[in-house]
Amino acid sequence: MGIFTASWITRPLDQIAQASEYLAGGDLNQNVDSSRILEIETLRNSFNIMARQLQESFETLEEKVKERTSELATATKQIATLNQRLKAENLRMSSELDMLKQMQQLILPKPAELAAIEDLDIAGFMEPASEVGGDYYDVLCTNGVVTICIGDVTGHGLESGILMVMTQAAVRTLQEMQESNPVRFLDTLNRTIYKNVQRMNSDKNMTIALLNYADCKVSISGQHEETLVVRKGGQIERIDMMNLGFPLGLDENISDWVSHVLVDLEPGDGVVLYTDGIPEARNIHKKFYGIERLCEVISQNWHLSAEHIKEATIADLRDFIGEQKVFDDITLLVLKKKD
Repeated sequence: MGIFTASWITRPLDQIAQASEYLAGGDLNQNVDSSRILEIETLRNSFNIMARQLQESFETLEEKVKERTSELATATKQIATLNQRLKAENLRMSSELDMLKQMQQLILPKPAELAAIEDLDIAGFMEPASEVGGDYYDVLCTNGVVTICIGDVTGHGLESGILMVMTQAAVRTLQEMQESNPVRFLDTLNRTIYKNVQRMNSDKNMTIALLNYADCKVSISGQHEETLVVRKGGQIERIDMMNLGFPLGLDENISDWVSHVLVDLEPGDGVVLYTDGIPEARNIHKKFYGIERLCEVISQNWHLSAEHIKEATIADLRDFIGEQKVFDDITLLVLKKKD
């Protein structure tokens, strides 16, 4: 009787234990037979409910995995298609930027043009930080009047490059019209740039320095970085441009803010113009190149030709920057009155 009773009690427990092993092994289709013992029957019911819930959850999970796998495959195809489009668009934009970069280089004054200006020794340098820069400089000579411009458009990229080309065309037009009054010159130039910026729906603007040289005198106007007037012995006079103009493209009328200073140039004297990419260049220690170092290099090399002064300055700047990435366009313009 004891053996029979023990077998009667342990048989359903063995069934539950065996079903649990199958369940743990991954076979979720388990069902334990009923028992006349109340406690075991309660345990059986709980086990069967748990097994059914696990089976239902697993089936639901399989369906969700299939759905997610299908969605992922569709998304992967869409991403691949988008990547192809982006590659094609990048190639197109790169081609357009290359064309604009070539255009920028084409409109810069050529060495032969600079050499043809009899009274001045001039050398220029411009290097964009990216494919298309926002720096601008030009040297134009008509009827003995030399017009020198240097400017810096906010940011760099396609819009900045386009604005730089617009500025060059407008300056060339005003210079060919022999507009010598700096107030009218800059006011007309500003209105041209302002209206084009409004048409472009852009927030770009630019600082610019305008110099007119004739009969050993140079008129300096516009708002830009400091203009460096260098005397024959290397002494440097720093002219603050803050009160000589206003950024182009911000306001339609800037005539009230435009002024100018007049400087006499003796043989051996000259002017150096630059954009903020030079004094604000940093090395790996986050130290700025600075206007003081720029002045020192120019002063030490002022006995050389304009070309050699430019080369010495750029070489010193590159040595200072080292391996640090260049974050802004670099433009330098050196002019000396010939002996």
